[in-house]
Amino acid sequence: MRSSSSWPTARKPAQYALPRARVLLFAALLPLVLRCRKLPSLRAWVEPPAGNPPGEAPPGPEEVAALARRIDELLIAGRPVVRTGCMIRGLTLYHFLRRAGADVSLRFGVGRIRGEFAAHCWVVYRDEPLDELVDPRPLFTETWRIEPSPCGDGSPS
Repeated sequence: MRSSSSWPTARKPAQYALPRARVLLFAALLPLVLRCRKLPSLRAWVEPPAGNPPGEAPPGPEEVAALARRIDELLIAGRPVVRTGCMIRGLTLYHFLRRAGADVSLRFGVGRIRGEFAAHCWVVYRDEPLDELVDPRPLFTETWRIEPSPCGDGSPS
């Protein structure tokens, strides 16, 4: 039986359901997808076909935080089949948070860490990085982003 401890409230809408196998399969297949797809075409692959069903409210901050924590737990549990790294985490978080109707974006940036070139991607919710140990914005210059389509249909905005 599924534990309700990861849900911030007693309500558990079907739209927030997080099938463990689906998350793990998505994350495990990402390295293969990343080999086959160019970065600009990733948006169409990770953006769900539609946002919230009509009349459904998007998840609130507590639900978004709980979903992000649950996804992170699943990614950790999926090792070594699921690779580590910000790209796998970011794309998985973006995909499943968008499926739940959260208004998030995925940011990509480059910078220098201890004099070495570095790149990073992170999810942004309400104009803040979501569940990052250190705020990446001062460290990385944003170069590209994936955002929800204004029409909510996965088409380019």
